Amino acid sequence: MQQETLGLLEWQRLGHHLATFAATKMGAIAARQLPIPQQREETEALLTQTSEAVHLTMTLPQGIPFQGIQDIAMAVVRAGKQGLLAAEELLAIAQTLAATRTLRRVLDQASGCPQLQALIGTVRTYPELEQGIYHCIDDSGTVLDRASEKLGAVRQHLRLQRERALELLQGILRRHGSALQDLVILQRSDRYVLSVKAPQKDQVPGVVHDVSSSGMTLFVEPTAVVSLNNQMRQLARQEAAEVERILRQLSGDVAAVWEDLRHLLEVVTVLDLASARARYGLWLRASPPNFSAADETITLRQLRHPLLVWQEVYEQGQSVVPIDVAIAPTIRAVVITGPNTGGKTATLKTLGLAVLMAKAGLWVPAREPVCLPYVDGVYADIGDEQSLQQNLSTFSGHIRRIGRILAVAGPNSLVLLDEVGAGTDPTEGTALAIALLRHLSTSCRLTVATTHFGELKALKYQYPGFENASVEFDDATLSPTYHLLWGIPGRSNALAIAQRLGFPPEILDLAQQQLGSGSQELNQVISELEHQRRQQQAKTTHLSQLLTTAEHLHREMQQRYDQLRQHSQELRQRQEQEVHQQVRHAKREIGRLIRRLQAGEPTPQQVHEAEQRLEQIEARHLPPPPPPPECTFLPKPGDRVQVTALGKVALVLTPPNGSGELSLKLGAMKMIVPLSAIAPPPS
Repeated sequence: MQQETLGLLEWQRLGHHLATFAATKMGAIAARQLPIPQQREETEALLTQTSEAVHLTMTLPQGIPFQGIQDIAMAVVRAGKQGLLAAEELLAIAQTLAATRTLRRVLDQASGCPQLQALIGTVRTYPELEQGIYHCIDDSGTVLDRASEKLGAVRQHLRLQRERALELLQGILRRHGSALQDLVILQRSDRYVLSVKAPQKDQVPGVVHDVSSSGMTLFVEPTAVVSLNNQMRQLARQEAAEVERILRQLSGDVAAVWEDLRHLLEVVTVLDLASARARYGLWLRASPPNFSAADETITLRQLRHPLLVWQEVYEQGQSVVPIDVAIAPTIRAVVITGPNTGGKTATLKTLGLAVLMAKAGLWVPAREPVCLPYVDGVYADIGDEQSLQQNLSTFSGHIRRIGRILAVAGPNSLVLLDEVGAGTDPTEGTALAIALLRHLSTSCRLTVATTHFGELKALKYQYPGFENASVEFDDATLSPTYHLLWGIPGRSNALAIAQRLGFPPEILDLAQQQLGSGSQELNQVISELEHQRRQQQAKTTHLSQLLTTAEHLHREMQQRYDQLRQHSQELRQRQEQEVHQQVRHAKREIGRLIRRLQAGEPTPQQVHEAEQRLEQIEARHLPPPPPPPECTFLPKPGDRVQVTALGKVALVLTPPNGSGELSLKLGAMKMIVPLSAIAPPPS
């Protein structure tokens, strides 16, 4: 049943899209066969790998390096069975070892990827095996002369024999050119021959190896080179035997570590698949999923169908309309109503794929935060199930599939039902759909069903755990908007559409009489609810824009504040450095002045010059003294004032002079004090 659901949700197609983001052949194969773990711990580990791969993809200049890694699985297994590997296969093994070593070095030096580092840390890359292969085989897959002394000697001897044979043949070409059809040296059965005209064959005696289709040209091996050709064939057999011995030895070296090499391929495949998941998630502008607890709301904002996104980008499809999903923790069944082609089935598939993507370690194409349930299984009945061979109607096909779902679905399952109860008598279909949804609402984690039956809209108000949703319909254009509305059932649009399309009014009136006024009133209520919902959504959008603007302004103010604070700190540091530097200069000058005075008995003139020099140093290096505070108390002669230092009251004799000093009489004593030393007398 799980595999049948994957087919209905087009899971394999998603895997093919994911495979295009893989860097290796093994990763692409694994992506096309993308497994879905059955344990939450496995899923959590995959999501951690994906998040780490996203971090590396965004921080490493060239991303995670997989260049040079090849699919050597078949060669490694054959070597493990003592098979002989070709030079090209051995070269691919060496290149894969080198590339994996580069991959490990990059991951070891990176940050923020402990799980990926732990994976690559279990891999052995055998540099000695790699160097041994490179010593014997060049980049074109040819076994080199240096692979063994015997091979080098045989090939050197073979080259000499070939040169002698070609030299003899060139002499025959010069001497008997008129007897030859073409002045070129040819090969037949690995032996050098010349194309001789049949009437003049006696001029070039030798062994005839072939005849042209016309019979006018003979391919003759001249007698002079028969012996050399024989020797070259023997040397070629010796060369082939030595090359095979070298390849067998290298194949044996691979066989000795074939299990480690197979583990290397498994780890590289896991890493490449994690990288593919990361790159696919970034391309989808997806977000990391969080699995909700039993008391948390299922939240998927701006959720988009990943296959429709691909179709929009690469297949000139329609723009994808995102949906918002918010299901309270108490809800166990959601009934989606609305017009045909309004997006109900697409909503089911989008939700099902989102849950499966999260289970498989993929990010979900929705805005953060993504909060969805971790379910044991996803089971769907979507689309027609009609079989002429088995004589099954559409209804029978649905019933058989739903029966299989009921047999396997458990308390932690997600069930998706498209047009539940359809395909039979509406009265019986409605009763069956209500009974089925009531059963699933108590036996499964969540059931989402689409329907045209109006009676199912009332389940929310009759039984706990039910919720309504609908796909929005634009009355003006007579077309769906593909937006999903929560808490509001879909209203019937059949009569409205028929009226706008010019259906006879008398028939529409008769249809309305059949429905009764209750149906019209219900549609009116639903229409008003939809209007209120749109108004609320517009206000929410406006508030969201205001919040975004406020956050932007706050960030700007914070940045400016940080810049000013940093500038102030830098300015204070520079001022402190300048003050310290001035103090050091002043100390050095004062020290030199003191040493000059200490050198001998200073004269009064020297002392006066030293005092002037100290005043100059003070004026240059010390900040100016603060200005004296302004005094608002100006006594006149005859006023009484208090001498603050003595706490006594004195009589003013003279007004303050230009230096701010005045004469006082305190008892029998006269004194001159500054204005700062007096205050008004106490009252």
